[in-house]
Amino acid sequence: MSSLLPAAPTGVADTLKSLLPDLSVGALLGFATGVALRHVGRWALVGLGLLFITLQVLAYFDLVSVNWLRVQALAGPWLAQGRENGGAWLTRLLTANLPFAGAFTAGLLLGLRARV
Repeated sequence: MSSLLPAAPTGVADTLKSLLPDLSVGALLGFATGVALRHVGRWALVGLGLLFITLQVLAYFDLVSVNWLRVQALAGPWLAQGRENGGAWLTRLLTANLPFAGAFTAGLLLGLRARV
């Protein structure tokens, strides 16, 4: 005699069901972090642009003299190191002690790309 009730989930289904709350929280927190980083990064670039404009105006009126070759020489190693190690460092920082790091990372990438 067959039962009309569905069979109880076993194995993978049970595992996924127990992980669903962590995956949901991780993805939501990752998305929120991605959106926040995107906005903070945008404002940081606006600030950097305003600083450059200010320096150029001051240099135009001969109030300051900027040695741009020296600025480039000083910033070059930092930018190269940030390009090589920055992403890995940020990932380690944001996913430290998170049991749902995979869902967080997926949410973070979606948040960085979102048009919010």
